[in-house]
Amino acid sequence: MRLGVLDVGSNTVHLLVVDAHPGARPLPAHSHKVELRLAQLLDDSGAIGDEGIDKLIAVVRDALQAAEDKGVEDLLPFATSAVREATNADEVLARVADETGVRLQVLTGAEEARLTFLAVRRWFGWSAGKLLVLDIGGGSLEIAFGIDEEPDAAVSLPLGAGRLTAGWLPGDPPAPEDVRALRRHVRTEIARTVGEFSRFGSPDHVVATSKTFKQLARIAGAARIAGAARSAEGLYVQRELKRESLEAWVPRLAGMTIDQRAELPGVSDGRAGQLLAGALVAEGAMDLFAVESLEICPWALREGVILRRLDHMGSD
Repeated sequence: MRLGVLDVGSNTVHLLVVDAHPGARPLPAHSHKVELRLAQLLDDSGAIGDEGIDKLIAVVRDALQAAEDKGVEDLLPFATSAVREATNADEVLARVADETGVRLQVLTGAEEARLTFLAVRRWFGWSAGKLLVLDIGGGSLEIAFGIDEEPDAAVSLPLGAGRLTAGWLPGDPPAPEDVRALRRHVRTEIARTVGEFSRFGSPDHVVATSKTFKQLARIAGAARIAGAARSAEGLYVQRELKRESLEAWVPRLAGMTIDQRAELPGVSDGRAGQLLAGALVAEGAMDLFAVESLEICPWALREGVILRRLDHMGSD
């Protein structure tokens, strides 16, 4: 059957269409993505204003049309931190439902972490042993650890690249004191969670998902012959990020303007402004969890939602 997952995230609204059935690997058939940046449309009270809701409704309608055009039989719509944390979330959800017919399921941060972990476990399999999974989104950082398909520990922290950029890095390039303040904040927040994970022992394999980690792996490896491959080279090419390379890049990113970052390999114009904040989160997480190198997984939250749906279909 043809499934569609509609992901209303802090940065983008992304429709992923796959051909899938229980027991088989979902095969991507179509991708429809719009950079809406909901996290940046919040007003001073933390609400998504009428203009932002109108834009969201328009984007959801377009995604619905794309899903219909591609023959989607079952649509799985969900929203993450931008909607979840908006002070008028109920109003946003009600208007979207009334005007599009789409009832967005709002995932908790822990659910995001668990579903992403499920996708990573299925991608790497049981031979990967104990997994530590890191995911940097626009609004939050998810961390999960475990040996099964359900993690032993999973947390979500308000350390998304878009959120931190808007709240901590106003300059272009940002002032050094702002970068230092954000670095302290990021590491303090992550350090509070390390003990919750360390009691389970060391991971056998450390994995990262999300566009931020993919871009960091690409630029940190650009100067090396064995650097992270471009997306066009396919899902099955191994991509890794070494902490040593990332640490060398963070001060360089801090000194760049947004336009200069956008010229780096694999960095889009829309993501360039958030790249420094994302790098500070990635560096802090790798340092505090004593990770020297991690592997990039092409599957993440959207695939986790699809896999969970397929599991439920198989048990019906």
